[in-house]
Amino acid sequence: MIKNIIEKLPITISEKEYIIVGCSSGPDSMALLHYLSTNLKNPIVCAHINHNIRKESKEEEKYLHNYCQKNHIIFETFKINKYTENNFENEARNKRYQFYESILKKYHTKYLFLAHHGDDLIETILMKIERGSNLEGYAGIKEISKKKDYYIIRPLLEYTKQDLIEYNKRYNIQYYLDKSNEDTTYTRNRYRKYILPSLKIENPNIHKQFLKYSKTLLEYNNYLEDEVKNIYPKLIHNNTLDLKKFKLLHPFLQKNLLYKFLNNHYQNLTNLIKEQHIIDLINCINSQKPNQTINLPQNQIARKSYEFLYLEQNPETQIINYKIPLEKINKIGNITIKQIEKAETNGNDICILNTKKLNLPLYLRNRKPGDFIEQKGLNGKKKIKEIFIENKIPKQLRDTYPILVDNKDQIIWLPNLKKSKFNSQKHEFYDIILRYCEKEEKDEQ
Repeated sequence: MIKNIIEKLPITISEKEYIIVGCSSGPDSMALLHYLSTNLKNPIVCAHINHNIRKESKEEEKYLHNYCQKNHIIFETFKINKYTENNFENEARNKRYQFYESILKKYHTKYLFLAHHGDDLIETILMKIERGSNLEGYAGIKEISKKKDYYIIRPLLEYTKQDLIEYNKRYNIQYYLDKSNEDTTYTRNRYRKYILPSLKIENPNIHKQFLKYSKTLLEYNNYLEDEVKNIYPKLIHNNTLDLKKFKLLHPFLQKNLLYKFLNNHYQNLTNLIKEQHIIDLINCINSQKPNQTINLPQNQIARKSYEFLYLEQNPETQIINYKIPLEKINKIGNITIKQIEKAETNGNDICILNTKKLNLPLYLRNRKPGDFIEQKGLNGKKKIKEIFIENKIPKQLRDTYPILVDNKDQIIWLPNLKKSKFNSQKHEFYDIILRYCEKEEKDEQ
């Protein structure tokens, strides 16, 4: 059962300070909200995000509002009316933290409490191991994360989800379950459904072992960060790395210096830098070639020139983002997309659309990080990156390959490679046929 979580924290919070609690109305955050509001003298603010993607969202928000009124808790809420990115999880997270930060400023406090628990920690560590990361990433979720102007405090990491459900039962606290957490198209949910139960069979307290592992890695990482912090200004100036000095470092320090170099360049955008980026940079630096270029996310490159490595915008990348006049041929380099009246075949070079099911106008654009396509006849999603790899699209062409999207930025068609769920069959209603061809064609009169 939850107890003494505040006393165990390595920071002291004055009783006069407002405490912000991120609460979804799920069992984890309801347990945290109840515990803090009944065990602290601090004024408590419940910060709730209505993600507006489930029909239950309105009911959950109303329940939480009433709960806070009844228990003398300040209630703040924010509803997301529209999503514009293809990566829903990333966009929702960004909007969530923007809201939290606005509430922290409103109440002039620096303490944000979140209800991540031991099961979340296990899932995060396993996902980091699968994807590759640095020492800090492999540690998973921190109990306390220090941001520029505030702290994120997660005091429930030594408890499991079942512990929190039992806590709610003991105090008769109502909560809601998000059915989307059962959707196994998401990696985390697959770990939750298939891997976590097996680990708990082996050791019911496996979360405590993962927490110990996490804390040990963070201790090593703190030491390493101090070392990197000391050498960083001696090797890096204005997005330029001195390779002569860099090669004198221990390989482990080299990798972590590169992680910091890239993270600083990208302003610490979450999950943007992968282990493969570091491997590619190390290989580039150690190569005998004096001049070499490595592609990085968001149209950036690492350019090696003799004894220096530069991070900069890819000068060869042409940003594509314009409306398609469907009555005309549209050329991008040696690629042509045109509207035709009749389709003899229905391969990936043809896209048959019902505009009534789309949000017009249509656009052509480059790929973005996290892009995916919902495929015709399948329930799952497929990453654009994976499709490029499977079809052996050269790396240097991937960032300029045209992608057809609608006005909500939903991917409609990856020309000549993959169709989305929006593509119509010949027996279905349609009013646009688009064709992809790699050779220039003349306008048909």
